Amino acid sequence: MTEFFRACAARDVPDLGTFAVELNGVPLVLVKSQGEIFALDEFCTHEDVSLADGEVYDHTVECWLHGSCFDLRTGKPTGPPATKPLSTYQVRVDGDDVFVGLPAS
Repeated sequence: MTEFFRACAARDVPDLGTFAVELNGVPLVLVKSQGEIFALDEFCTHEDVSLADGEVYDHTVECWLHGSCFDLRTGKPTGPPATKPLSTYQVRVDGDDVFVGLPAS
């Protein structure tokens, strides 16, 4: 079961950019690419570095430290050195608000 939490205002997530948020104790990064907002684990699976400072292009976020790349839709690494995927979360935009679905506790 999934429970949705308000993460931020839609305007807080920059075009081709990131926005870090903690929801219900879970650190997330919201990423906007091609007009769509995605939610993933905030920290790179390679070196535990925040992806909030990463570069965004196409449907990819790239870690600023070692260049690991992750698909925004699946969380799967698309470029080394990371080999472990990030968790992804459902996103709903309702009016001006962004909601992220987390597993119900």
